[in-house]
Amino acid sequence: MTKPPLDPRLTEQRNPDTAGIDQLSALEIARIINREDQRIAPAVATQLDCIARAIEMAEDTFRAGGRLIYVGAGTSGRLGVLDASEMPPTYGTDPEMFQGVIAGGYDALLKAAEGAEDSREAGGAVMDEKGVGPNDFVFGIAASGSTPYVHGALTRAKQRGAKAGFLLCTEPEQWMLDVYDVVIAPLVGPEVVTGSTRMKAGTATKLVLNMISTGAMIRTGKVFGNLMVDLRATNQKLRDRSERILMETLDLERDDARALLARSGGSVKTAMVMHWTGADREHAAEELARAGGRLGDLVKIAAG
Repeated sequence: MTKPPLDPRLTEQRNPDTAGIDQLSALEIARIINREDQRIAPAVATQLDCIARAIEMAEDTFRAGGRLIYVGAGTSGRLGVLDASEMPPTYGTDPEMFQGVIAGGYDALLKAAEGAEDSREAGGAVMDEKGVGPNDFVFGIAASGSTPYVHGALTRAKQRGAKAGFLLCTEPEQWMLDVYDVVIAPLVGPEVVTGSTRMKAGTATKLVLNMISTGAMIRTGKVFGNLMVDLRATNQKLRDRSERILMETLDLERDDARALLARSGGSVKTAMVMHWTGADREHAAEELARAGGRLGDLVKIAAG
């Protein structure tokens, strides 16, 4: 008779397929890790409806002037901070729009602060410090589903009127489904090394966060076709990309694209509207605002 697991959390259970991994060669270890990694995308695919709901909630949050705040500890917290930090250079967002909170503060990004995750009160206090309110969307990340710091933050966020989402890699308890506005649970199975959630669970977490943030940026007009048209040209690579987008979409030579970008104040989207309509920078920006920032919608309106 098979004994029940000592810990019901999927992330803490032993993987029978890797029980003898310590006796394998380097190539065999690589093969078995790769085999386990192939379980990740299918697990995420089971959660697409919930991920879509989170994208819609993030879009509504941004249109209301609110913030998406990721909260996590350890690997989960670092992945939230990573996703948030990549939004300003990629999509030209205000740094306040996406925020990452990690138990133990920013020092925990570089050096483990494992005990910090045990305090519900500390998680709630950060929500007070940030002035979380009804326009905000607080998204908790805890692979094991049980991190007190994260649940403390989400509980306080709900009390302050914010929307609350939760990402875990084990079966969610019923109370989570009842309390939180959206719960995403890709079940990637026990880790190659028991409890090492920086592996499959961490990869699944990054996939989900990428989908939420990217989906929200697309929905709020930061993408035209599949081009990043709201990036900030803060270095040579991004200036080059901005110019190439204008060259490709508007059929311009490099010098003309560079001049148009300069007249637009460095905004690719504004430059495109200026070119299409003949409007100056101010009026082009007004046209964009009326279209909710979505170039595709502006093109449809212009086409009648």
